[in-house]
Amino acid sequence: MRILFLTYHGFEEASGISKKMLAQIKGLRQNGHEVHVCYYDIASDGHRCRYIDDTVIKDYGKGSWAAIRQRMSFDCIYDYCIREHIEFVYARCFMNANPWLIRFFKRLKKAGIHAVTEIPTYPYDEEFKTLTFEQRLGLRIDQLFRHRLYKHMDALVTFSDAEEIFGQRTIRISNGVDFDSTPLHQPLPVSCDSLSFIAVAEVHPWHAFERVIAGIGEYYKHGGTRNLVFHIVGGVHPNHMKNFFLPVIQKYGIQDRIVFHGQLFGDALTEVFNQCQFAIGSLGRHRSGITVIKTLKNREYATRGIPFIYSEQDSDFDHQPYVLKAPADESPIDIQQIIDFVDHFQMKPEEIRKTVEHLSWKIQMEEVVKQVLSLPKE
Repeated sequence: MRILFLTYHGFEEASGISKKMLAQIKGLRQNGHEVHVCYYDIASDGHRCRYIDDTVIKDYGKGSWAAIRQRMSFDCIYDYCIREHIEFVYARCFMNANPWLIRFFKRLKKAGIHAVTEIPTYPYDEEFKTLTFEQRLGLRIDQLFRHRLYKHMDALVTFSDAEEIFGQRTIRISNGVDFDSTPLHQPLPVSCDSLSFIAVAEVHPWHAFERVIAGIGEYYKHGGTRNLVFHIVGGVHPNHMKNFFLPVIQKYGIQDRIVFHGQLFGDALTEVFNQCQFAIGSLGRHRSGITVIKTLKNREYATRGIPFIYSEQDSDFDHQPYVLKAPADESPIDIQQIIDFVDHFQMKPEEIRKTVEHLSWKIQMEEVVKQVLSLPKE
């Protein structure tokens, strides 16, 4: 099948979202599909451009008007789909529903081209509460038009349990894993009185890593003696640092226990992983009104082969022996529980990794294609 993978932004080397999309594209190709990639980015000369397979198909120019035009102009993508006999468009939601995007997908449907949009997180409205006015305005526009947009597609792809989203049927899959790009955890020898945690994310309120920081503080407040270090890898907005992390760190005086690495990838990221014995997933999805979600991070931790904790419901991991479940509330994480868990944990990294073999992107993406082709025509 000739497939166009459509995203409304560019790719970044250190971005987990970019890595995920590239793995999805790879998974489709592993199943024998011919996949072309359409994305939007700003060129080195400042021009805002739409690309397909790194070739410019539309140059919108520079400045604010160019930024507006790219949100209204999708004819270049439609023309490409018709010219190159694209059979299926897989789009990734950017919360950008508008009349011009509706027209684009309506034309695709009329031309007999299958189309789905992946909703990475659902529901997502609550996530915008702490964002800028401009971003909240963008969400409002999306809310006005998203039901009309998605009725022109075959289905929506979701990692939740929702059978219908925005009035459209869903294809429910799991976030996948890419074994080739995820090295197996090789923890370094440490003294029996040391324990290190790692959390990897572009940090947002719904990660709630301050719950771990507070837990470490409470552990020492009540006489804990283990040498604990919490490594946070990924971008942290200054406001988040000021409002969420620093007050807790300063309250307990544990500045030497929390290490902020910023963005890391490749060998540098693996080096930090290998210093750690336990990983931290999302601990605040309830802040966004989310109960059930299959996050990419849980799967990456399992693929590496490191035990971890999270607070949402995730049917792929809720009953796995290498997982701890935290309560979905604002309480400090029980660090003694993690210590006891790690002290008695015996599974090897390769054994953990083996439990997620069925979650490869090759299998997950082919499930999307199979379901799209089997859906009844409207």
